[in-house]
Amino acid sequence: MDKARTMSSTGTNSTKLGDVDLIEVQLDSLDSTQNMIAMNNGIVAGTHTMPSNNASSPKPQKNVFKSKIFITAVIFSSVLMTAMCIGFLVHYEFAADVSDMETVSYWHVSLPPEQQVWYDRGIDELKVALNRELNRRRAKNVVLFVGDGMGPNTVTAARIYGWKEEGLLSWEHFPHMGLLKTYCADKQVPDSFSTATALFGGVKANYETGGVDANVPLGNCSASLDESHHVQTILKWAQLDGMRTGFVTTTRVTHATPAALYAHVPDRRWECETGMPQEAREQGCLDIARQLIEHSTGQQINVIMGGGRQMLVSNVSESPADPLDTWASKSQDGRNLIDKWANLKAAQDARYSVVQNNAELRNLKSQETDYVLGIFANGHLKYDHERDQGDAGMPSLANMTVKALEVLGNSDKGYLLIVEAGMIDQAHHRGTARKALNEVLGLNEAVEATLNLLKNKNQMDETMVIVTADHSHSLTINGHPERGANILGLAGNSKTEQTPYTTLTYGTSYKGFQVDAEQHQRVNPASSDTTDWEYTQQAAINTDENLHGGSDVTIHARGPMSYLFHGVHEQSYVAHVISYALRIGRFRDSAIAESLAELIPL
Repeated sequence: MDKARTMSSTGTNSTKLGDVDLIEVQLDSLDSTQNMIAMNNGIVAGTHTMPSNNASSPKPQKNVFKSKIFITAVIFSSVLMTAMCIGFLVHYEFAADVSDMETVSYWHVSLPPEQQVWYDRGIDELKVALNRELNRRRAKNVVLFVGDGMGPNTVTAARIYGWKEEGLLSWEHFPHMGLLKTYCADKQVPDSFSTATALFGGVKANYETGGVDANVPLGNCSASLDESHHVQTILKWAQLDGMRTGFVTTTRVTHATPAALYAHVPDRRWECETGMPQEAREQGCLDIARQLIEHSTGQQINVIMGGGRQMLVSNVSESPADPLDTWASKSQDGRNLIDKWANLKAAQDARYSVVQNNAELRNLKSQETDYVLGIFANGHLKYDHERDQGDAGMPSLANMTVKALEVLGNSDKGYLLIVEAGMIDQAHHRGTARKALNEVLGLNEAVEATLNLLKNKNQMDETMVIVTADHSHSLTINGHPERGANILGLAGNSKTEQTPYTTLTYGTSYKGFQVDAEQHQRVNPASSDTTDWEYTQQAAINTDENLHGGSDVTIHARGPMSYLFHGVHEQSYVAHVISYALRIGRFRDSAIAESLAELIPL
């Protein structure tokens, strides 16, 4: 560096020396040094011989190519180049776009069984990942499954409940997934009406409001009547494009999640007239049940299946097999909206059916039906393990889903079906974890039945299938139970009070926190059958019911455009993906329709 600075200061052109140039400079320097030594030796010995300046005198030449420095440099460069070539080849092999696992070689090593099993599973999962394909085609159909209250811990516990730790639910095999942030416009922890509005309408709403934007406060009728604050949904957009639409639920058809598809109300409790304040009725607000039957969006729905007869028909009777839902209102104004729906369809000369039990659903001639109204219970449907599977009983979620798909499949324009497993949430609200986990397995059966139907009809590549949840619950998986232990069993003893605790507990619960009056500590759960259907898991806080959790929820997808779910998303993102995949709403193909949308927004 000092030499380089000296040359620059004298104005001499400076260039960067290559490896060979550097070697030659070093050799020249070595020759000069040896000459100076020789001269000095001559002077010391008294010899007056000086180097000849005669040009004809030959100058001794050093053979650079035989020097040790040069040979060392050549060997080092050769080794370096060889290493670089190997590195490029390895990088290319692993970075190349591999189409299948067969083109990737790996060492088959002999390992102890305890290691081999995990290596084999790793290779199997890697094969699936490497063979994943992106389906970029436009979707003809979309089936959206919503597990109400099915947070991540619920999914994990249900998986263990059904198949132990090694198992997977059907949607966990889907190639694409992400996470959804579930907060609503004004709350960190949401309810089902606001989250359903985000899922179906692409807009976040206030707590317990649905089909309206955040300009509508809870319970404000006059604000909800302003149509500029109405949120249109994927169901409405699909109808405008001529597609068939439907929804299936194990709750009331007027309950929060399905209601967000077709209604615009500021309070989820307004399912029928008795759930509304008198002032709201006088202002002209309609309850959810009437909007389903009397408004255009509800009237154009091809498939409606679930419970909720007590909202649609006044003064219905109850029985042990079909009780009234005492947690909700019931109509008393003399209405019979089921008959009204049938009369409207008859006046339109439409092919329609009303079904109200297993036998009628099973005997429904799907190919001859364009509209079906299936109301199978006064309130919610029975839990799957409780329902009567005979002719007079209530259908499973899988039964309803398959029949809905058969009816919707009668059109070449494609279809949109929303399926809600709503009783997961209801079981969690009562703190009965086993019921909630079993309802997740019921959802799993509905997803499997859908996939089988799509395969049989050769519709897998044109149908986007999505499985997600609207929000989570406060269910936790605790302690360090042994692998393979019953997820409904005990995890261990508290180290402070020595009282056993269960693997599953809640943050809040309906009568979940219980104190032994004599011991003045938590009740010992070992004194109860924690695997019983009615057992209420213990919780940290007692309240009137188990409250929702605020965690993110998973979303899994397969089929066309499913790769658009890839990370952490706002929950409202789902509606935009579906509308883009189907080319509905703002993504309609028609240039004329798009121009009109600028003047008359949907």
